[in-house]
Amino acid sequence: MADTQYILPNDIGVSSLDCREAFRLLSPAERLYAHHLSRAAWYGGLAVLLQTSPEAPYIYALLSRLFRAQDPDQLRQHALAEGLTEEDYQAFLVYAAGVYSNMGNYKSFGDTKFVPNLPKEKLERVILGSEAAQQHPEEVRGLWQTCGELMFCLEPRLRHLGLGKEGITTYFSGNCTLEDAKLAQDFLDSQNLSAYNTRLFKEVDREGKPHYEVRLASVLGTEPSPDSEVTSKLKSYEFRGSPFQVTRGDYAPILQKVVEQLDKAKAYAANSHQKQMLAQYIDSFTQGSIEAHKRGSRFWIQDKGPIVESYIGFIESYRDPFGSRGEFEGFVAVVNKAMSAKFERLVASAEQLLKELPWPPAFEKDKFLTPDFTSLDVLTFAGSGIPAGINIPNYDDLRQTEGFKNVSLGNVLAVAYATQREKLTFLEEDDKDLYILWKGPSFDVQVGLHELLGHGSGKLFVQDEKGAFNFDQETVINPETGEQIQSWYRTGETWDSKFSTIASSYEECRAESVGLYLCLHPQVLEIFGFEGADAEDVIYVNWLNMVRAGLLALEFYTPEASNWRQAHMQARFVILRVLLEAGEGLVTITPTTGSDGRPDARVRLDRSKIHSVGKPALERFLRKLQVLKSTGDVAGGRALYEGYAAVTDAPPECFLTLRDTVLLRKESRKLIVQPNTRLEGSDVQLLEYEASAAGLIRSFTERFPEDGPELEEILTQLATADARFWKGPSEAPSGQA
Repeated sequence: MADTQYILPNDIGVSSLDCREAFRLLSPAERLYAHHLSRAAWYGGLAVLLQTSPEAPYIYALLSRLFRAQDPDQLRQHALAEGLTEEDYQAFLVYAAGVYSNMGNYKSFGDTKFVPNLPKEKLERVILGSEAAQQHPEEVRGLWQTCGELMFCLEPRLRHLGLGKEGITTYFSGNCTLEDAKLAQDFLDSQNLSAYNTRLFKEVDREGKPHYEVRLASVLGTEPSPDSEVTSKLKSYEFRGSPFQVTRGDYAPILQKVVEQLDKAKAYAANSHQKQMLAQYIDSFTQGSIEAHKRGSRFWIQDKGPIVESYIGFIESYRDPFGSRGEFEGFVAVVNKAMSAKFERLVASAEQLLKELPWPPAFEKDKFLTPDFTSLDVLTFAGSGIPAGINIPNYDDLRQTEGFKNVSLGNVLAVAYATQREKLTFLEEDDKDLYILWKGPSFDVQVGLHELLGHGSGKLFVQDEKGAFNFDQETVINPETGEQIQSWYRTGETWDSKFSTIASSYEECRAESVGLYLCLHPQVLEIFGFEGADAEDVIYVNWLNMVRAGLLALEFYTPEASNWRQAHMQARFVILRVLLEAGEGLVTITPTTGSDGRPDARVRLDRSKIHSVGKPALERFLRKLQVLKSTGDVAGGRALYEGYAAVTDAPPECFLTLRDTVLLRKESRKLIVQPNTRLEGSDVQLLEYEASAAGLIRSFTERFPEDGPELEEILTQLATADARFWKGPSEAPSGQA
């Protein structure tokens, strides 16, 4: 059997997302709007398979064929007859549910590969003897031959997503190195092209010269089309001695289905903002235009307080090893009015609270653009995973000048972060009951502050194409050096493009730190209804949760490559390091032996020192983070952040040894079962499923009732068309450090 790092356990937690009441309260038109947006999101989410690993589309197609021909109960009878035990078959169901839930065979949270926890020979017997194989023997055997070996393979390079020797990725062809990624980013910046909806493919000619293709995601390919901002870019370039070709048409048949559903949703839009938003999204996905997506995002920002909220596109760059390319995601959700009222009060206090942050006013936006901040019950979240909260759009220019929206995903928080006492690791016994009591409320506070005042704060110093600055060069002083500002962002440069591989984690760390810092403010706690002893308990549990999360984060560090696989968890480890460095016994980590005789550890936070020791330490750290970000000081930012993110076995903490303890006692992230919507006449029905691996599989089997086989064909054809770029997937490109 595989190392436990690379399997999903049979007893993995599975929860169903409850949005029945929120859906019931929708009007017929709102239900139709939500239905078509959900269809668009689910279709687009299939692109994530092509953004993850070379084998992921084939695994998905194989599983879909199996379970369409026999549901999990029927296939179980066949599996037992083939000699599998109940445990073997449950392991297969958990694996299949994991592939559907992560949209691929790598965990969305941690980027680690997971493999079936049963012998390959047993799984092969089930697949080749299945009803699907009897109906379509050549197709099923062909899929198994294509992905069976890779499904189980744990060669070092295939264990994690990464670039070059560090792992596998399909954002880049298999022969790309970090140097190629840097060159391509410089090329994109020179042409004022965003990387968000691109992939990079490199081919080497007989003379050994590399040729690069930058491929945009779009419905349209090479066929003639009306002039747009994209068509003029579709040509050959010479950049620093290397040929570049900008093309489009990536994921074309998938995006065609997205566009069709967005067009249907327009008929049920509640206002002109939504109609114009959808029109721009359609143009974006059709043409391959990030500029059109930005225009759609402007209308989305202006659509304040909709009953049905949504967003869709190539959004988060966490899983691009270089940190610039966006994974497709789409969500549809319904407003939870009671919790949203608290967030509205937080928004009303935002300008005052921003003044409490520990950097000079010149480092804050000139004008706080009051955002929407709502608590939502998710109906659909398509992509590789579901977050607890979101602050979007991610476009720096829009965030600085037009604003953003914050959402807290209430029904996700309710199921994904529920905690059982017996599964609580690394806490003192006398902390556990308090932790369970206040974890949910404290997390509501942290998510609110993190999204609104964390991601929503801070100014980037920019020089535009005309040479004008958005800050006063003469008077603005760097509080860390006492000197005038020496660096800034130039035209075409963004936070992601400049800080690349650390951008996501650094920004998550800044937002988490803002949350910890501002939760100490009495006004914040009053907004959420906490005063006196309750307020102090919320503060304590919020800080304790962050300290514990920093320890748990060690699961996502890879010692062999000295790198982190998950931005949020790296951020939490950095905060733990900052608080440990504060000293005076604020935070202690003590190795112990558990009741089972195996290594264990306990974290302790001295609540009497949070205000006196923790706050000043966090204040100093936060100011440095913001100043380095504002000024675009990549060298300084990397030195600071990578210094804190380093994992060694130096005493007193001995983090590498602690990592072994964390791995020994880790609990797998829950799988979440989502409902489907189905159009019956002019009515939309909500279809719900049981909270089990089999229920999750059924939800996907019923997700594409009209065109499941067609989608499997599309995915395998798209994967096969590019398969040459990852031939010999276990071979790393040469010259990559």
